[in-house]
Amino acid sequence: MSPTEFTPVSGLMGGTLIGLSSIVLMLSYGRTAGASSIFSGLFTGEFNADFAWRLIFIVGVLIGAAWSGLFFFEASSVSFSGNSTTIIAGGVIVGVGTTLGGGCTSGHGICGISRLSLRSLVATIIFMAVALVTVFVTRHVLGT
Repeated sequence: MSPTEFTPVSGLMGGTLIGLSSIVLMLSYGRTAGASSIFSGLFTGEFNADFAWRLIFIVGVLIGAAWSGLFFFEASSVSFSGNSTTIIAGGVIVGVGTTLGGGCTSGHGICGISRLSLRSLVATIIFMAVALVTVFVTRHVLGT
């Protein structure tokens, strides 16, 4: 299976697991599951309980991605057009954007919208609009 195929059952299962993990994190630690803030919290230099749950969360995300690649789709079908420089630049741009936007798609799109946050709704609409424009430009204007 390709990661771009329409798979409603897998999508429903994945979305349900993401939603449940967000609820568990909120009930356990009183925190929203915003991946960018969870990840950036690993670089505070403090190795305490806050560091531990953040590390477990990020390791879990990486294990889940690896597991999906091993068992649910052909990982070799995923490719990135670009070289190391453009991939790193893209990562930096995303990091700056999540800082300026006060969160990422998981924090705003999953947790914020579920809390009926207008700020998160606006942020998610902007994230998705920029993603649509980026895909259009890269595929249909630049032809990459």
